[in-house]
Amino acid sequence: MVICTISKNKEEKLSQYNGKIIDFRSRPALLGEFYGSTPGTKGYETAKWLNRRVGSKDDEHFTKSFTLDGYIKEVRDSGITNAVVIGRDTPDLSIPNDVIKDITAPYKELIGIASVDPQTKGIAQTFEEIYRATETLGLKGINVEPTFGKPAVYFDDKDFLPVYDLCQSLKIPLFIMSGPTTPNLEHTNPAAIGRIAREFPNLKIVVCHGCYPYVNEMIGVAFRYENVFVVPDMYIFQAGSKLFVEAANGFFKDQLLFGTSYPFRPMKQTIEDFIKLGFKDEILDNLFYKNAQRVLSL
Repeated sequence: MVICTISKNKEEKLSQYNGKIIDFRSRPALLGEFYGSTPGTKGYETAKWLNRRVGSKDDEHFTKSFTLDGYIKEVRDSGITNAVVIGRDTPDLSIPNDVIKDITAPYKELIGIASVDPQTKGIAQTFEEIYRATETLGLKGINVEPTFGKPAVYFDDKDFLPVYDLCQSLKIPLFIMSGPTTPNLEHTNPAAIGRIAREFPNLKIVVCHGCYPYVNEMIGVAFRYENVFVVPDMYIFQAGSKLFVEAANGFFKDQLLFGTSYPFRPMKQTIEDFIKLGFKDEILDNLFYKNAQRVLSL
């Protein structure tokens, strides 16, 4: 009986965290079919499949975010202080930055990130959109997805370098999408992130999905370049990703960011699962809030 009580108390301790939390990767399902907005569609079934794949206990939890009110309630009920809402701009999926602004502006909990695609739109139009998105719409960063282009290219492709240069000049963080769902997994290799970090040393680079499955390589790049920040989000619960935890208990504590990857993983469950991964108690404030606060200059 004593053993059972001790085990239960330990479990409760592991699943609780009372500090501030910034979820660095979150999108409501209402943004479109890709996020599971429409039951009976391929996108809806894919969203359910991905949820199961990354360990969600409820593969239809995201239906709560079919409305903005439902999404905000999920954020608040989970204990998340701020959710960073990232759009997309690729040849196959484009969410206007105005939509991201309209969703996030009314709520103090939400922080919007703009997306651009210089490969498709050209650099002049892309520059105009970066200025408009950050100065007029008030969005807090720029997201790019070179590995989802047509053709798919490496992160440091020449078409994207001017974007990185402008972000550095404007002192706004750059978000780069990566991960195993890219058309060509070779493009996810973080060596290209290292080349960007070296060329733009004053640019804050946020690597969404943490270039999984190149975990060891991603940690190596982050070790060398302190301007690289990593959001493994849902992939931190996958095979091989415990290296992120090991690194965070050392030098990486100032560069790892928490993200749920909602709607592809539940908010509250992801917080609880993240705490149980084995991080030192004294670095949880960094991972959940302080690192994100520095990146976004909050």
